[in-house]
Amino acid sequence: MQEGSVRGIRFMRMDFIFLALCTLCVVAIFSILSMIYHQYIIRQKLKNIPEVKEYPFIGLAFEFMKLSDYDRVKKFLLFMEEFKEGIFMYQIGTKPFIAIFKPEYLELIFPSTVHITKGIAYDMLKPWLGNGLLTSTDKQWFHDRKLIGPTFHFSILDQFAVILSEKAEILTKCFEKKMRDNPGKAINIFPFIVNATLDIICETAMGVDVHAQEVVNKYTSTVHQASTLIMDRMIQPWYWIDWLYYLLPAGKQFKSTLDILHGFTKKVISKKKIERRSQNTKLENEDNEFNIGKRKRKAFLDLLLDQNEKDDTPLTDDELRAQVDTFMFEGHDTTAVAITWTLFLLGNNLEHQEKVHEELEEIFGDSEVPASVKELSQLKYLERVIKETLRIFPSVPLIMRELEEDVKIDNYILPKGVMVSLSILLTHRNPAVWLDPLKFDPDRFLPENSKNRNPYAYVPFSAGPRNCIGQKFAQLEEKIVLTAILRKWRVKSVKTVDTIKFGGSLILRPSEDVLIHFTPKK
Repeated sequence: MQEGSVRGIRFMRMDFIFLALCTLCVVAIFSILSMIYHQYIIRQKLKNIPEVKEYPFIGLAFEFMKLSDYDRVKKFLLFMEEFKEGIFMYQIGTKPFIAIFKPEYLELIFPSTVHITKGIAYDMLKPWLGNGLLTSTDKQWFHDRKLIGPTFHFSILDQFAVILSEKAEILTKCFEKKMRDNPGKAINIFPFIVNATLDIICETAMGVDVHAQEVVNKYTSTVHQASTLIMDRMIQPWYWIDWLYYLLPAGKQFKSTLDILHGFTKKVISKKKIERRSQNTKLENEDNEFNIGKRKRKAFLDLLLDQNEKDDTPLTDDELRAQVDTFMFEGHDTTAVAITWTLFLLGNNLEHQEKVHEELEEIFGDSEVPASVKELSQLKYLERVIKETLRIFPSVPLIMRELEEDVKIDNYILPKGVMVSLSILLTHRNPAVWLDPLKFDPDRFLPENSKNRNPYAYVPFSAGPRNCIGQKFAQLEEKIVLTAILRKWRVKSVKTVDTIKFGGSLILRPSEDVLIHFTPKK
């Protein structure tokens, strides 16, 4: 009797497992059919848009996986030549993307307050950056942008100029040491500049000196590791499935990097809050007369906490961490590549470099005092050099948006829900907009040469409501670091624009050493 009962229970369990498996299969089949039908409907709506030749169901995924970063960028640049109209469609897995690069087309998306939702690629950043300013949308984004905006007021940025100059001075000393150790040899400048910008963002964003230029720091090395893992994930659609990704070695590695990154930021926020409470108590107990001028310059996190305390709906600790992580991520690699490419292009265009040196001589003479904000504002030619660099090598080569409603572009209707790739690199190198686009010519940005140009022909910091909130800070940082270097040396590049390799999904990073010869100024 007991044996029969046990057997019956086993059969019941097997029936239950069989039923559960059947249910899962039905749900999976239904989901797949639903996805296929949804994609079919979208594809019908997009059938008139010029399309890249690719494999069904996998699109460009396998091809992109086989290519190096540089070859992927080259392939995209070839699409610009193939689809001269300024619009084309491609697929990663089953998901279609519409790439647009004609300035008049960008003008239909960038200024919109409706189409502010970032594309699927940014979802892969959320485990790290949460719903920070880069990834959030709708009411939360509007609230956070309003909250954070005042922390980037230009008068506040003046306070950061001292930190920028201090870190730039350390950078020049690192270059000097490298030259002493390797006399006459070209230097790979990119690692040095990345460390300098990491130093800068850590101290300005979080008020913490990590000495990234002097010692190996676990946090700074982990940032690079996390960025690489995210870029790898973006071109492999099966990695987009969260539960599968985190079961695989790459997902487990990414999770361990997040533990380090989040742990560091949380510790800093906690330390800041304790420090602020202690300072407030001290100020209350002391006569204000003796505290005038003693207040320390404030980091971005201090300013954000100031704003947060005044706000009706303050950010939680996790939301604060997300915002700080966002600025850490966005604020070092982007600026590092901009500075690197500027030196690289000046090292390839010595006649333009000479004009920069003449301008520096005119403003600073023989002085070795760090540049003031007022002096930096007078460097108009260097400003045009930086602009031209960001045209040829925009730090962020493309931006994704998910359409919130149908958009009409000439004779095409882009349906709600489709992903649009705003291809900044293609726009900046489009020969229909820029004559001889690979020629380095800072005078393209003289007022008389810019007045008839579509404003969306040049968008290195994005445009419209979701433009880069830190662009003034980035421009100040680039000027200070470049000025500190070029007041000491002339530079000569080993590679040319035609031979240097670069790539990257989020940031247009060099894919090889950026070798530069330094010669002391006479």
